[in-house]
Order: sequence, then structure tokens, then C-alpha cells
Amino acid sequence: MLAVEATQPDDRDRPTGPGAGAGLLRGLATTARTLLRPAITQEYPDVEPELPPRSRGVIALVEENCTVCMLCARECPDWCIYIDSHKETLPAVEGGRERQRNVLDRFAIDFSLCMYCSICIEACPFDALYWSPQFEYSELDIRDLLHEKDRLGQWMATVPPPPALDEHSAEPAEVTAANKPPRVPRGDAAAGERPARPSRVRPQQDGE
Repeated sequence: MLAVEATQPDDRDRPTGPGAGAGLLRGLATTARTLLRPAITQEYPDVEPELPPRSRGVIALVEENCTVCMLCARECPDWCIYIDSHKETLPAVEGGRERQRNVLDRFAIDFSLCMYCSICIEACPFDALYWSPQFEYSELDIRDLLHEKDRLGQWMATVPPPPALDEHSAEPAEVTAANKPPRVPRGDAAAGERPARPSRVRPQQDGE
């Protein structure tokens, strides 16, 4: 095998002349132009950042709306939602019978596993989960990112109100159905009478 000697570039091989400092001059020109521009750096945490609308910071919980249907926990791709509940028997009302309902005991989200996909919020049929723009909940220990329902409920105060509808948009179907006048049956509605059907008279034939 042939030995190949490593050679170091000699100073005589480097480019010299007027073009040698062209790159240096272009770099200095870029630096000079940047010095004249106003700074756009946000001085966080002294200045609160202006977050875009519908920012996904943390998931807030409305405990009163949760019916323990388990849809959010089943649809979560990371299985980071933990729900525990028990059944409570409601006394029977007059003319009825006893009923049972689910009572929420635990609702926890492990944000060390959550990938902020918003599937749980979209799957909830009772509007118990909302996005909050709050993002300052870092912890020194990753195990402390498992937040229980009390902490999730406190973040509801930071959830912004929904944006106003466009003035030219169509009215929601729920509002239209609620404002629709009740259907009045044909006939005298006050007396509760049905309209009389017209009698069918057979035309007379010749010779009758």
C-alpha cells in the first residue's frame, strides 16, 4: 500500500489581492445595516408576549360539565388522561324511580406525554375542556407535570372568551330552532277542534 502524506496548505496557496477582503467587507456591511434597524426582541419575562389567537397553552377543565363519558380518555392517542369516578344514587321523585349518575373523582392530564393535538377538546360532547393560552407551567421534575382536576380548573380563569360572530354570518341552528314559533294545529286551536273534512258528493248520473 502507498502511504499518503497529509500536507497542510501553505500561506502561499491562499488567495491574495483586492478580492481577498471582499467577503469581510460584505460581512461588515451586513452588520452595519443591522445596527440601524430597530430591535424586535420581546423582553420576556419582563414583557408579556402577544400570543396569536387560539393558542394551545394548557388544557383547562370545567368540572361541572364533565359527565365521565370517557370519550376524551379513549380518543387520546397518548393515553395521558386519567379519569376515576363512582356511581351515586339519586332519590326517586314523585311518580318516578331512583336514578344513578357518575360522579367525577379524578381528572388528571400528564403534560409530559400530551402532544397538544386538541383531539380531547374536540371529542368532548359537553364542553368540559378548553384551551388556555397559559404556558408558564414548567416544572423541575417531569413527574410534577401530571396535573389534577383542581389545577386544571384554576386555568379556566385564563381561557379567553370566544370571538364574536361575523355580522354577516348565518344564525346558528340552535338559535333558529329556539326562536321558531310553535306549530299551531289546523282548526280552532283554542277550542281544540279539528277542521271538518269536506263531504264527497257523488255526481248524479242520467236517469237517477
